[in-house]
Amino acid sequence: MTSTAIVNKVWNFCHTLRDDGVGYGDYLEQLTYLLFLKMADEYSKPPYKRDTHIPDNFNWESLRNKSGAELESHYVKLLDELGKKTGMLGDIFVKSQNKITDPAKLHKLIQLIDGESWVLLGADVKGDIYEGLLQKNAEDTKSGAGQYFTPRALIQAMVECVRPEPMKTIADPACGTGGFFLAAYDFLTKEHKLNKEQLEFLKYKTFRGWEIVASTARLALMNLFLHNVGDMDHEGPIQRDDSLRTQPSESFDYVLTNPPFGKKSSITVTNEDGEEKREALIYNRQDFWATTSNKQLNFVQHIRSILKPGGSAAVVLPDNVLFEGGAGETVRKELMRSTELHTILRLPTGIFYAQGVKANVLFFENKPASKKPWTNDVWIYDYRTNIKHTLKTDPLQYDDLKDFIACYNPQDRHKRKATWSPEMPEGRWRNYTYEEIMARDKASLDIFWLKDDSLEDSANLPEPGVLAAEIVEDLEAALEQFKLIAEDLK
Repeated sequence: MTSTAIVNKVWNFCHTLRDDGVGYGDYLEQLTYLLFLKMADEYSKPPYKRDTHIPDNFNWESLRNKSGAELESHYVKLLDELGKKTGMLGDIFVKSQNKITDPAKLHKLIQLIDGESWVLLGADVKGDIYEGLLQKNAEDTKSGAGQYFTPRALIQAMVECVRPEPMKTIADPACGTGGFFLAAYDFLTKEHKLNKEQLEFLKYKTFRGWEIVASTARLALMNLFLHNVGDMDHEGPIQRDDSLRTQPSESFDYVLTNPPFGKKSSITVTNEDGEEKREALIYNRQDFWATTSNKQLNFVQHIRSILKPGGSAAVVLPDNVLFEGGAGETVRKELMRSTELHTILRLPTGIFYAQGVKANVLFFENKPASKKPWTNDVWIYDYRTNIKHTLKTDPLQYDDLKDFIACYNPQDRHKRKATWSPEMPEGRWRNYTYEEIMARDKASLDIFWLKDDSLEDSANLPEPGVLAAEIVEDLEAALEQFKLIAEDLK
């Protein structure tokens, strides 16, 4: 069967479970547990004969031979016991719970997975299957899973521009389901003929991720494992933790990330009367330029702190990072002073599962301490003005970003040519000097120069359906902002 056929086969069973109240995310988690056990079972047999560290009374065979109430109680005990193990095994099963309360349907799912030889499938096929399931989960906007899923076309373009090299480390401090790692893995294996040492480094030492949500970290680990990153005998490359919490003890050659949307970091605290309320979370770190509860500004500072001198970063950030005053202005000025902020890609709305988001990709290279600012020119590509995308009818494709990649000139970004000039006012690619940016109010990087056609000529308005979708996007974005304001007022 093709990977698409297997995805559809496994996913269609989810509709049966929906009647029992099992959501997409819960279903994907149960698939993760069972897939891991099935593959461990296959690895334990010839020709592999690997020690999977899974006790015989809690292995795949122990599930295949049971049904009814006996299966349900055994499955619950299995999840609890395996969650106590160390290494990747424990990381996959930590805090795991059974969400399939009908033993007959659990048995059916076990049979479904048992019908395939997963180890015999290539890493690319297994990976495609799991990525397909993750994407289907992200498309269910009610589950909120989309916030952990960056459009793969955008990730691929970012990796193409950064061009990671073998034997170098790659970090993602908010790794979600691991999309940036997989794109970097694909790039490294396709662009380079890796020797044994390089393949070993790629498998065990290249990637390091942090994910604060335990269930999402689990999905990321399984995603990497199915793509042949890490194995059952080693610690997983994903750490379940808030990466902003402490000053990092190690640095990396590349950072590729899309930090979570939402302006404020907050925690729930209980007062003396037992009432719970949310308070702004402020990280008091000595290595930060500014102390703020703005989540994205904290991530910018953190990313710079985990980059080696000469290390490169590509980061998806919302518009507020480009224009906000106070801590925002401080962070922008320090970023341009201590790193070479060389490129900004302005993104259109309609490409993320969080509606109405206006975001950008910032590319910068960390530098050693210097009295002179490292940023000379910031090149900006406007892929927002007069660009329309929707998730269902016109999703972002890799080909849409090919012109940006060509303008970026990954082979030698120091040799670039603007496509904008007074004679070519429609050009989307131009540069601004450090002095020009510092002369702007609050050193704002929220720069645009193209005319918006919809404001110029009412005859060029989009189709009613597209217009309605844009209105819904704007209203949902406004609602999210009002929620943040309401939280602050509380």
